[in-house]
Amino acid sequence: MPPRACLPDGAAETLAARMRQAKTKAEFQRAQCVWLRVALDLSDDDIATAVGWSANTVRCLQSRFRRRGEAALIGVGRGGRRHQNLTVAQEDELLRPFLEQATSGGILEVGRIKTAYERAVGHCVPKSTIYRLLARHGWRKLAPRPRHPKAKSSLQEEFKKNSPRSSKKK
Repeated sequence: MPPRACLPDGAAETLAARMRQAKTKAEFQRAQCVWLRVALDLSDDDIATAVGWSANTVRCLQSRFRRRGEAALIGVGRGGRRHQNLTVAQEDELLRPFLEQATSGGILEVGRIKTAYERAVGHCVPKSTIYRLLARHGWRKLAPRPRHPKAKSSLQEEFKKNSPRSSKKK
């Protein structure tokens, strides 16, 4: 096995300070991952066990730290829309005519939005994509209630029996 590459001098102090300043668990773990190697000279497998990562992830982070320094520890995370068809702004532009129709009292039909979306992206998409798009832009399905929440069926039946119109015969 080749010898381990050296990490920069003074890294232990900067990493300890970064661990104290960490605001999230991920930030702390990234700093701790490199600090355990610099301060305690632990193996990659031992560090992986301590941090809860795989040994390969530990080696990758330490390699990035050697190349880029502290900038490798500052990350925005792995989230994001990597497989988006349209940007959020483009989606907003696509939904604008439907929003105008809905605000004037029109009914929103998902089928029409789906057709417009497919024309914009150039391929077919499942209906769930459209529902996620609508949820992302704050839209929700509104349907009328089947009955009033304070309605009492016993009182309604009594009213039907005792109303003035119910006693009239035709």
